[in-house]
Amino acid sequence: MSLFGNLFGKRSGSFLGIDIGTSAVKVVQLRKKGSKAVLETYGELALGPYGGEDIGQATSLPTEKIIEALTDLMREKEVNLSTNLCGVAIPFASSLMSVIEMPMLSYKQLSTMIPLEARKYIPVPISEVTLDWSMVPRDEIEPLSSEGEGGKEHPSRIKMTDILLVAIHNETLGRYQEIIQKTGLQSKFFEIEIFSSLRAVLDNHKEPIMILDMGAATTKLYIVERGIVRFSHTVNRGSQDITSTISKSLGMSLSQAEVLKRTQGAQTLGGANVRDIIAVSLGYIFAETNQVLLNYEKKHQEAVAQVILVGGGSALRGITDLAKEALQTLVVPGNPFGKVETPAFLAQILRDTGPEFAVAVGLALRGLAEE
Repeated sequence: MSLFGNLFGKRSGSFLGIDIGTSAVKVVQLRKKGSKAVLETYGELALGPYGGEDIGQATSLPTEKIIEALTDLMREKEVNLSTNLCGVAIPFASSLMSVIEMPMLSYKQLSTMIPLEARKYIPVPISEVTLDWSMVPRDEIEPLSSEGEGGKEHPSRIKMTDILLVAIHNETLGRYQEIIQKTGLQSKFFEIEIFSSLRAVLDNHKEPIMILDMGAATTKLYIVERGIVRFSHTVNRGSQDITSTISKSLGMSLSQAEVLKRTQGAQTLGGANVRDIIAVSLGYIFAETNQVLLNYEKKHQEAVAQVILVGGGSALRGITDLAKEALQTLVVPGNPFGKVETPAFLAQILRDTGPEFAVAVGLALRGLAEE
């Protein structure tokens, strides 16, 4: 019998998404109501204090500390979970992903060939990872010309297809399985975080879109085309660097700077232009983002249509306007709760906090869809 079994009531068609980041753990519980997903509860707990750090700071915690933090979050009265069925996000840094070209064969034949082909793309022994793959639908691939020089057809080109290949380190999977088991939860699936975010914030976009996911320690940039991740890049700066810059510039502690960042954001306060301080801190991230956007446009002769902001750092007040100024393109905050039926009195709060719950919402949406 589970030690924490008494935390949960009747399942009643509900599903839980769990996102364990470097600075916080987040949960979102949704319930199916006809064809709609309804928000039942959500919550967040900072991990910094569990590692002797301030709130908002990234920390590398041992497994037992993450179990403790997740259990504490589940026990909070305000969260009030009623299901133990969950989907769990795997950090992008613990995965390997590539789009490879394969002959268009039967599923059984591809299942035999892909593990062998994967050795060319996975820089670790195949025995150390868990592989998954899916065939990219033809309307999600750039059109392939059926004619070559002199108008002659190339049948071999017609018979090829793109495969999205994903690998997750077994050590990482084992760790997350232990966390879920020891907190009395029942995992239905594990999913790389970017796929959860895409499900939560993207509709049927055909043009290239960038997802800018700002965490505490890093910012991940993904360029997505027709639902497929075509490019990824990690910037080794995040929201905790903003806190550090405010702390040093205004001569205050990290905890005071974190409070100021969360309450004021990119606004002027008491003569100190916090907006300018934050803009300087974000300058490095946006410079790398601009470089990625320019490189993509140069290589593919097509500009990224818009940038969608997700992640805890993207909940910063005023960051959307700063990003628009720096990137000179359409920038919008992710709105994962826009795909969910929510109480009217929470509308503004959920719009403001939405970007940081994109992964957890995406996981819960998949769970409901697969039930």
